[in-house]
Amino acid sequence: MKESRLNQLALLEDRLDYHFKSRHLLDLALTHSSYANEHKGRKKTNNERLEFLGDAVLELVVSSFLFKAYPTYAEGQLTKLRASLVCEYSLAICAREINLGDYLLLSRGEDMTGGRERDSILSDAYEAVIGAIYLDGGFDCARGFIESYLLHDIEDKSLFYDAKTILQEMIQGGLGGRLTYQLVGESGPDHDKKFRVEARIDGKPYASGEGKTKKGAEQIAAYQTILLLKKQ
Repeated sequence: MKESRLNQLALLEDRLDYHFKSRHLLDLALTHSSYANEHKGRKKTNNERLEFLGDAVLELVVSSFLFKAYPTYAEGQLTKLRASLVCEYSLAICAREINLGDYLLLSRGEDMTGGRERDSILSDAYEAVIGAIYLDGGFDCARGFIESYLLHDIEDKSLFYDAKTILQEMIQGGLGGRLTYQLVGESGPDHDKKFRVEARIDGKPYASGEGKTKKGAEQIAAYQTILLLKKQ
């Protein structure tokens, strides 16, 4: 591994608050399949197996944490809360908080088309990093990382699963006005279309969301609007 890459990974380790015994594991966690395919001659592997492992570790850690933290919650409530915490959008937010996209290895084409900011790529890499920490340092290290970066603001993240319903109830319960969702943009080819939607109250735009479906974009827009209204 080149010295420049090692230095880059060292900076990321500071952000992660975890220093690897094997930086090759961290490098692998950041290697997207597009980069590996572009460098087949070097027999470069990708982060998909680490993502698979990290997903399992993540679900166990979050499930255990919620089981202990919410002793009065029924199974359905715990399942819904866990879904909000481990969804693609929540993980992408966590990835952005540590600027994970800056360290990804992507193909030229993926990089040029905004791959470093794509929720799916960021969330997958975040899970892969969890898998890498688990292999490098064990379960307790992985749990510490997840609790520090994902489980520190459960109150806000828990709103995501039912964001559209919660926002509608907030408006009906006191804010007043008419909530609508307006499609403001589409991008990408037909097989990978992205939709951008604005949440509007009485015609005034509050926040926007982007997703692979209009409903997904509406949910993100609703969630961002809730966070904005809570600050106000």
